[in-house]
Amino acid sequence: MYALHAFSLLTGIMGTATVVGSFLTGWPSIMAVVLNYIKRKDVRGTWLESHFRWQIRTFWFGLLWIFLCGVFIVATLGIGILFVWLPIMLVGFWFVYRIVRGWVTLSDNRPMYV
Repeated sequence: MYALHAFSLLTGIMGTATVVGSFLTGWPSIMAVVLNYIKRKDVRGTWLESHFRWQIRTFWFGLLWIFLCGVFIVATLGIGILFVWLPIMLVGFWFVYRIVRGWVTLSDNRPMYV
């Protein structure tokens, strides 16, 4: 599932979409989150449960951050559009960090500690 998320990130980096846009709306990430929810009960009580929780939270918190960026634009009556790229870039870097850190931890056969 980390590979699906990473594929979405690469699509945003290499393509015309943004990293954030491709992560939140790209089919690989959406498939990964759906699979996380479907398979979550299969890993309950194991060290993999923390990875599923990490991936699910990455997706939903990222959506929250982008929603807050949209609220910022509306609240500043359009002036915020000039400054919204910085928070969106930070969310993109945050996505990359979360997926890389999770995948490295998974490859070491360790649970995610928040």
